[in-house]
Amino acid sequence: MTEKFHYDNKIVRNFAIATIVWGIVGMTVGLLIAMQLIKPALNLGSQYTTFGRIRPLHTNAVIFAFVGNAIFMGVYYSLQRLLKARMFSDVLSKIHFWGWQLIIVATAITLPLGFTTSHEYAEMEWPIDIAITVIWVAFGVNMFGTIIKRREKHMYVAIWFYIATFVTVAVLHIVNSIQLPISAFKSYYLYAGVQDALVQWWYGHNAVAFFLTTPYLGMMYYFLPKMANRPVYSYKLSILHFWSLIFIYIWAGPHHLLYTSLPGWAQSLGVAFSIMLIAPSWGGMINGLLTLRGAWDKVRDDPKLKFMVVGLTAYGMATFEGPLLALKQINAIAHYTDWIVAHVHVGALGWNGFLTFGILYWLIPRIYNTELYSKKLASFHFWIGTLGIIFYAVPLYFAGFTQGLMWKEFTPEGVLKYPNFLETVLQIIPMYMLRAIGGAMYLTGVIVMTYNLIKTMKAGQLVADEPAEAQALQEDYVPQGAEKKFHRMLERKPMVFMILSLVVILIGGMIEMMPTFTVKSNIPTISSVKPYSPLELQGRDVYIREGCVSCHSQMIRPFRSETERYGEYSKAGEFVYDHPFLWGSKRTGPDLQREGGKYGNAWHYNHMLDPETMSPGSIMPPYEWLITQKLDTTTTRSKINAMRTLGVPYALGYENKANADLDEQARIIAADLKQNNIKVKSDKEIIALIAYLQRLGTDIKVK
Repeated sequence: MTEKFHYDNKIVRNFAIATIVWGIVGMTVGLLIAMQLIKPALNLGSQYTTFGRIRPLHTNAVIFAFVGNAIFMGVYYSLQRLLKARMFSDVLSKIHFWGWQLIIVATAITLPLGFTTSHEYAEMEWPIDIAITVIWVAFGVNMFGTIIKRREKHMYVAIWFYIATFVTVAVLHIVNSIQLPISAFKSYYLYAGVQDALVQWWYGHNAVAFFLTTPYLGMMYYFLPKMANRPVYSYKLSILHFWSLIFIYIWAGPHHLLYTSLPGWAQSLGVAFSIMLIAPSWGGMINGLLTLRGAWDKVRDDPKLKFMVVGLTAYGMATFEGPLLALKQINAIAHYTDWIVAHVHVGALGWNGFLTFGILYWLIPRIYNTELYSKKLASFHFWIGTLGIIFYAVPLYFAGFTQGLMWKEFTPEGVLKYPNFLETVLQIIPMYMLRAIGGAMYLTGVIVMTYNLIKTMKAGQLVADEPAEAQALQEDYVPQGAEKKFHRMLERKPMVFMILSLVVILIGGMIEMMPTFTVKSNIPTISSVKPYSPLELQGRDVYIREGCVSCHSQMIRPFRSETERYGEYSKAGEFVYDHPFLWGSKRTGPDLQREGGKYGNAWHYNHMLDPETMSPGSIMPPYEWLITQKLDTTTTRSKINAMRTLGVPYALGYENKANADLDEQARIIAADLKQNNIKVKSDKEIIALIAYLQRLGTDIKVK
């Protein structure tokens, strides 16, 4: 019996508009921080717009606001049509949309204010993490409710990727967000040091895998055949692609921590699975590109398909380069450099950006029942966007090669050729300029697209409730072959499919993390490593608030070039009281693991007040507000208690005298500064930050 119903296009339109708006916002912030690396004064003299504060705003806006809304736009449009059913609940759709936008607004407010956990791509504090969990569950209930009430028994390949995305992101978010709240805007991670680093990059790498990749693969499997009016090249390849991808991807996170204090066996697992990851990744790219066989005439004339082809090509390039960067010999040069920034943006701008643009150009005219306003403007957007990616990535590749090689170069006499880190920074400023030009070109294309789509919307009218009809239950053809029969049966059981997907992604994470958490010999302790003093602990939180970890690492790898430049290589036992870890992933400035005692207190004071006075040509902004802002010591007691709860061995009752010790250490530093003709009160934030910097790396002594 045929049933009549309506697709909900209004929720699709809402997510589409949010995608465009947040895309412009996120990319504009990205352009601003790119220009700040050329001219630090572009932080506008405000503590709320420094690179360290708004760099995580840019990454979260692009990942969760731009890409996140694009995912929901694509899922809500394609899911209804693949299942021949309206979304399970209009109310849940609205809660999902407005809840997600409120989360984005809360993130946009709190990150510039300095409320951050410092975990990359997860900097939001615990109340926002809880909100993300609630909204994600609402999305999941809506999605699975729709799957259960479907009129099409067969779950198309795109839906497999949507299911894997939901379950894996849920696991990643929950495990990575286990924190002990101190206040409404401050928390400490349950994990410390090496364990925290492993959890963070298990999350960070797989956030790329299961937020920036798998849902987009699902969208590619739906929208590309629709645009080209061609069937997917290979159903069998899509099965191999899906299961191998979600199984292998989850293991690869440790390749972000090569040559660090992470146990060697975990690093080796990360490398091995990263290399294997090439096969399923390229399987997906090939399946997409070969879907266009016989349709290349369309590609030449249709900007939408051009976006899809270049997006898939960028995906192939990024997923080849990722395993390449996981090779230890290459990682030794590339890690901490702008090579990684270039790699990330080939994926973000090419894969995520271009697929989003292609889908928007295809989808908006359909739900507005009209034609695209201007094919020429769309074509202009394609070419300026492509040039923007080239101008962005190529200079940063050269910058990365330059940094990695200059850091490692020795003279014939056996000493570092470029001992001053700033020499490498000054060398790559022209490349930063070209990168900013590329970003501006890419953003220009997005603005042109926005104009084009607004005109398209005005020319038509939203079909908010699109009429449709389908059989109450459709039996589908079961292909020949045992594996196809089995998989086709599996596709009819969504809850079994979800549980199996969950099991597949849990295997790698559990095998990598459980030994690190349960086998003490993996993280040997060092008796001389002591907890931070109350003043140092407060200074560490100032360091986290200002986003210093965005530019400075605290991890000296066991290379002669690094031990000559920074000092003894880092040991796992040095970080056992670090909640969170602060190893960093980029060196725009030098490593700070052995900063303690390297310079006097006066040097640090002047360096924070005006970096160029101590380091001529520095691109670090001044932090003059630290000298005038009073340190909040009302939180000391709760912070000491929280650290003790997390296993840091502060004596019972120490919280009662912690502020007295804090005041004493602060007075000593202030008195030392006074001897150098620097008058600053001992209760200022700069004093706490100096105390923390002077502590770094001093727990172990090496002859």
